[in-house]
Amino acid sequence: MNAPARQPADVAAAMVDLLYRQSNAVLFANFVIALPVCYVLRPSVPAPLLAAWIAAVYLLTTLRIGLSWRYFRRGGSAAPQAWARRFMVLSWVSSLLWGAVGSSILLPPEPQLVAFCCIVLAGMSSGAIPSLSAHPPTYRGSVAAMLLPFTLYCLMQQGPMYGVYAGFAACLLGANLYYSQVTYRTLRDGVRLRFENLALIGALERERDRATAADQAKTRFLAAAGHDLRQPVYAIGLQAAALTALGERGDVPAAQAHAVGRRLRATLARMDHLLDGLLDASRLDAGLMPVRRRPLPLARLLAEVGEEYAGQARQRGSVLRVVPARAWVDSDPDLLKRILDNLVVNALRHAPRASILVGARRRAGAMEIQVIDTGPGIAPAHQARVFDDYVQVPGTTPADEQADEQAGTRGLGLGLAIVRRLAALLDHAVTLRSAPGRGCMFSVRVPLADAAAAPVLAAAPAEPDGEPLCVMLVDDDPQVLGALTELLTVWGHVVYGGPSVAAVCEAHLAASRDGAAPVHLILADYRLGGGLTGLDAVTMLRARVGHAVPALIVTGDTAPDRLQALHDSGFPVLHKPIHGDALRAALRRAVQPAEFA
Repeated sequence: MNAPARQPADVAAAMVDLLYRQSNAVLFANFVIALPVCYVLRPSVPAPLLAAWIAAVYLLTTLRIGLSWRYFRRGGSAAPQAWARRFMVLSWVSSLLWGAVGSSILLPPEPQLVAFCCIVLAGMSSGAIPSLSAHPPTYRGSVAAMLLPFTLYCLMQQGPMYGVYAGFAACLLGANLYYSQVTYRTLRDGVRLRFENLALIGALERERDRATAADQAKTRFLAAAGHDLRQPVYAIGLQAAALTALGERGDVPAAQAHAVGRRLRATLARMDHLLDGLLDASRLDAGLMPVRRRPLPLARLLAEVGEEYAGQARQRGSVLRVVPARAWVDSDPDLLKRILDNLVVNALRHAPRASILVGARRRAGAMEIQVIDTGPGIAPAHQARVFDDYVQVPGTTPADEQADEQAGTRGLGLGLAIVRRLAALLDHAVTLRSAPGRGCMFSVRVPLADAAAAPVLAAAPAEPDGEPLCVMLVDDDPQVLGALTELLTVWGHVVYGGPSVAAVCEAHLAASRDGAAPVHLILADYRLGGGLTGLDAVTMLRARVGHAVPALIVTGDTAPDRLQALHDSGFPVLHKPIHGDALRAALRRAVQPAEFA
């Protein structure tokens, strides 16, 4: 019987489905075997009784075929056990009709007819094992209805041969029940294995689709990154060429030098914005983003956001308005600021020449910080993807993209992904409400805090420049090595530099011949030639000096495993690119615990 393909919901439903699918053999046997039975019993049994029996068998078999047709047509829409009960009842009634063949109703006490009926019943009961074992109650009732009447009939007759037939029927009943149970377990295990395979295949397909989507996203990301990171590098090259041309003319006017320097700093800030997104994503992947929650004044945080992005908003023709909020919230100030930064930058990018409102509303036990813009909005088809990695939602115009370039706000599709992951790290809920043509509202819900619990933070004293340091510097990039050596020397430090540990040791040895050559700090790049890392270099240079000299590791790596290795080393880490002020502060912090010990 042909049936449409269907997927049962569970193992029990699949077993019922198997019961119906394997019933064809039993139904066929009911139609075919009834004819020779009537033919053999015809001389000894009244014709009306045989006619009524075979008519009942055919009618019941037709009803069973109709039930199977309804099952396959409806796809087992009702509860599986309801379909199983219907099948079981009809099977039991059909088996009772066959049991009548081995009872005094149809079977005359003639040895050859008793042997014939025993063969028929043995074949019918044994042949039903594959068809009915998917539902044990159905088979147990059916085999009992077939064989028990014959067994009782034989026990009621006189003569040893009838005792043999009764014993055979009883043994057959036990054997069939045993093999039916074995068959049921085999079928059940096969169905379970099929479900496990389907689940495994589904999981593999989902992983394949996820990997494919990630690969496509990475491809799009690399294409965007290749462009977006080249642009500031290209600008720096042009500005450096302009500065060189001015120098070739003679003395550079202070105003021109200051203007070029200001443009260089703006371009570097733009590159920092792009690279910070990559670094944040890698730190989150590696689980290295520390959370330091404390009560903090929301008004101060919102004011910082307004001061920082007011200039960018004016440059893009937007109006940025920040509404003060007098409340204390419980969060990490740096991570919450990062979330708000990304939301505001996202609004600046996608809502040019629009109004942007940053404020907060009090909710039950929390403050909902909202960033609302009157931009083009986000289509419903894109709203589920805006928080995914490397996704840049379409919608801005070429003019808007040019404004992104000028304002330094063009991103890599990581901003909102970082918002989602930082919010999850802080256990803050982030929501988006938007409609095309009606703008967007991103909100982050932050729990309220008690202002009285806020720690008293003393103002950090200004760091003095301190005494000159003697620094071992190892970096295998000649340009970086030269630039760092020149900068450290301008700051008044003594540098023993080189592209390898051996070169640094040689420079230190040469300096020691001219007098005392102390070492206050080791500054090492993480990736060095010859398969060495900065951690290896620190170990070797400390052995050369003879004591645990403070060390700083500089890296441009953002791979989560590399960040984890650097974190586990315990050394302070500086991530490229490094501003001069940040490097100066890091040098001083590194040597403070053991200042010139």
